[in-house]
Amino acid sequence: MDAAALLADKGYDANHLVDAMEERATEVVIPPKRDRKIQRIYDAHLYKERNKIERFFNKLKQFRCVATRYDKLLVNFMGFVKLAAIAIWLK
Repeated sequence: MDAAALLADKGYDANHLVDAMEERATEVVIPPKRDRKIQRIYDAHLYKERNKIERFFNKLKQFRCVATRYDKLLVNFMGFVKLAAIAIWLK
């Protein structure tokens, strides 16, 4: 499944990444670095939505099992991630 947009910070502003995402017809929402010769236009309104994702991951890391990855099996780890996400959503 291809994503409709890629939201990332300036650290991911690399030509190879931007070109690869544009080949997949994915909208690249990465603010360009200041030292870029050609400044790329990005959707600033959509970029602000990235903050919600960052805050969600911060809340998710408050669950110790998720932050330290106690479970060795991916199935168990993802099960707890889903359980933690439900707990966050219900608050």
